[in-house]
Amino acid sequence: MYRQKRSNLTITLRPHQQRALDAMQSADKGQIIVPTGGGKTIIMIKHAIELLSTGNRTLVVVAPRILLANQLCEEFMQHISGTWTHVCHAHSGETRYFKSTKPEKIALFANTARAAGESCIIFTTYHSLPKVIDSGIAINCAYFDEAHNSVGKQFFIGTAATSMVANRCYFFTATPRVARKHDRSMNNSDIYGGVLCNVPAPELIEQGHILPPTIVPFETDHERTKHNVHDIDAGTVRDILDNLDETCAAKVLVAVPSSRILGNMISKTSLLAELTERGYNVMHVTSKFGAIVDGVKVSREVFFDTLTQWGKEEGRKFIVFHYSILSEGINVPGLTHTILLRNLNVVEMAQTIGRVIRLDKDDAARLKSGELTACQWSFYNKPTGFVTVPVHRTYGKHVIKRLQNVVDAIFVQGIPPLSLVA
Repeated sequence: MYRQKRSNLTITLRPHQQRALDAMQSADKGQIIVPTGGGKTIIMIKHAIELLSTGNRTLVVVAPRILLANQLCEEFMQHISGTWTHVCHAHSGETRYFKSTKPEKIALFANTARAAGESCIIFTTYHSLPKVIDSGIAINCAYFDEAHNSVGKQFFIGTAATSMVANRCYFFTATPRVARKHDRSMNNSDIYGGVLCNVPAPELIEQGHILPPTIVPFETDHERTKHNVHDIDAGTVRDILDNLDETCAAKVLVAVPSSRILGNMISKTSLLAELTERGYNVMHVTSKFGAIVDGVKVSREVFFDTLTQWGKEEGRKFIVFHYSILSEGINVPGLTHTILLRNLNVVEMAQTIGRVIRLDKDDAARLKSGELTACQWSFYNKPTGFVTVPVHRTYGKHVIKRLQNVVDAIFVQGIPPLSLVA
């Protein structure tokens, strides 16, 4: 069993985070709607710390993907203090902590900690959550990250079961999903509770916590068809990069149409060589090909660690290709641009925008010290997050229109994007 040592790190909440925490402390179940970049993980951690300080507890943290479960664990365990806390991962991915998807082993782990008068935190995914429920352990509190995923047909049963057995349940998202004709929906108050706190994005922009996004159409004369899509998309990525501000060490996230097309872009074009010539490190991750860094296959843990390290390095230029794995949840420091080579649904659009509207670390430090004033964009190192959409002769115009509508709703009107569950 792994014993987490005490941490001296302290947490200072922003006003909207404190508002959310206060709302959680007044209710045993509910939803916290916070735009991407608004620091929802810190709200979870602060709530968990306060629970753990009151006695031995069993907490469950649920993420949509293994990569995010591992990231959440690292963030939680940087701050957890005041009690002996054991860490368990209930998923199939790699981790330095104890892990199992066998209900009997999860039960043994949690019950041993509790019998010793100590606490445990279980990090799992929506896919593996039923294994935690099948273990029969008593759950004091469950935190659901990117909770819009929980309404999926394969995930809702585990979510509903957890909501029924846990003493407390909190659902965090920037993009709630609702239904009109069935109960597999976040407007099912029996499972999800009501909305405890809804933080509008314009508030976070005005206070200097996130950046306004900028939608950039990139018009080309190419005719994009199913037969030439890998050639056209490879050329489009190259042309977009060549038109970026050369003074910016660009850190670019690219959403590709499919793993197959990405494979063809890499293997059947000169894209990789051209990116290397332009000074970019290249990363890509898909469920089909795994994680690749500069042509070398690595574990997802190494991939994530490298992505985080490069994101923090000034002067480092990199481009990371993915299909959907990095669309939500994963915090990549320093991202300046995202390029959308595929059409996305409303939730995916909002989540993808959220990847590039986080503050530059130096801007954040200057805002905190008072050297920089919120919204004085001309003085920011990074005044906006760029979202580029190629517009070809036969493709792209409708994507731009939908994307701009999403941006106007979230960042101007302050309305979280609702999507309907089929």
